Order: sequence, then structure tokens, then C-alpha cells
Amino acid sequence: MIKFKPFSINRQGELITYDRPVIAGIINVTPDSFYSGSRVSGHDAVSRRAAEMISDGADWIDIGAYSSRPSADDVSPQEELDRLAAGIEAVREAAPEAILSIDTFRAEVARYAVTQLGADIINDISGGDLDPDMADTVAQLNVPYILMHMRGTPSTMSTLTEYNDVTADVLAETAEKINRLALLGVNDIIVDPGFGFAKTVAQNYRLLHDLELFQVFERPVLVGMSRKSMIYKPLGTEPADALYGTVAANTIALMKGASVLRVHDVKAAADTIKTVSLTFESA
Repeated sequence: MIKFKPFSINRQGELITYDRPVIAGIINVTPDSFYSGSRVSGHDAVSRRAAEMISDGADWIDIGAYSSRPSADDVSPQEELDRLAAGIEAVREAAPEAILSIDTFRAEVARYAVTQLGADIINDISGGDLDPDMADTVAQLNVPYILMHMRGTPSTMSTLTEYNDVTADVLAETAEKINRLALLGVNDIIVDPGFGFAKTVAQNYRLLHDLELFQVFERPVLVGMSRKSMIYKPLGTEPADALYGTVAANTIALMKGASVLRVHDVKAAADTIKTVSLTFESA
């Protein structure tokens, strides 16, 4: 077991320090995200979901308007922005002080979301690969950046799972991007190994087994395994029935040093964090 390491983020000039693992609650203002329970439409429904998540223990709300599942329809940047604007307005009504991370790989969407909509964190599934302007944009905006590992695009990633050693290769590819961002002056980086993106089920579990090795970056590590295929396929079930497996996987991640859990089920994650924390405190 690896004891949790406190970390800080810069929120619009305010340094926020966390002395326990963070919960990022997922709200998808899309009609086609892989888990139907995460899809929310309509101002009132989004507001209710955000209020419920904050009440259940969410530290951040992660809002996405572009589904990254392989068979999802493409949407234009304007449609993504329109969805985000409506979603953020609804979240802010229910939770005006909540920290908002924006799940987008488009630099123009990220810029508008931060400067015009008040987003606090950029969460980029491609780690800058899908938009060459993203790194410069993050540097200019001076906001925390969730750097996720992925290969290809959501529609091609399942064909790009050839690794010499999945853990070593993901670490090396992530290190290269961190170094590039550091040269631009970006230091507020949260590392995400990219569970489910360009990895087979077996490779996902190898990464989870080796998760403590990501401490080498000396940066917070975010894990996003909630109800994904790495959970439900081996169990022979569907996303709707994958909560217990998600809790087990998140427990392992916490014991291996995870700093942030990105989840659909906030209350379950809060209970998981509390139980693991009590175990550490008793040692």
C-alpha cells in the first residue's frame, strides 16, 4: 500500500490543497455516452445531478459534451460548446463553487470553456495528440491539465494496442508529453494512465497492477475506470451492473497511490475512500 500524498492545484490564482483522494463526478451532456446512467439532458436534470454529486462528496464535477466511445457520432466544435455552455450553466446554478473540469480534446473548446464559461480544469483524453494547439493553449490559460494517455482516436484506438511492455510504454509516452508541457511552462499536470483507451482488458489490469510506478512523475494520478469494459466484460455483465467491480478496482487504485477517482457513482467512491483511509490511519 502507498500512503496518499497531498497535492495542490491552482484554481484561478487560488492554491487548493487536498489531504485525501479527490472525487471527480462525471456528468455527460451527451446522448450517446457508453453508460446511459451518466447521460443527463435538460437544465433541471443537470442541476439536480450536480447537487446530488456535491452532496454525496464530489470535489470536482467533470462535464463532457463529446462522447469518446468508439461508435459515437462526431459532433462539431460549436455543438460541443453549445452543450457545454448549457451544462455548465446548470451545474453552476446548483453548485456555484464547485470545481469544474471540462472533458475535451479541442483547444478552441477548452479556451472558450475556461475564459467564457468559468471552467477550472482541462481534461484531455488525447494528451494533446488530437489538437496540436492544446499544449500552447493550456500554457496560456494557466489552468490545471489532466494529461491522459491514448493512442489514435476513439474510432481507431482499439487497433493500437501493440506495446513492447504496456506499463513501460505508457510511462515513456507520458513522460515525453510532460517534458514538452514543462518546456512551455505548464507544471500543474494531473496524470491519467488512460484505462480503456488503446488498451486491451489484460493491459488495463497490468496498468492497474503497476499503478504505483506512476508515482515517478511526482504528480497526482487520476484513474477513470468507472463502469468501463475492463470491469464489465470479464464479469460477463453490462455497464449498468458494473458498480461492484468498479468499487473493487478503485480500492486497488487507492492502495497503489491514486490521487483522483473519476466516477459515475460518487457516494460509492466516497465510501471507498473513507474505508481505505481508515485502514491507513490505523497502521
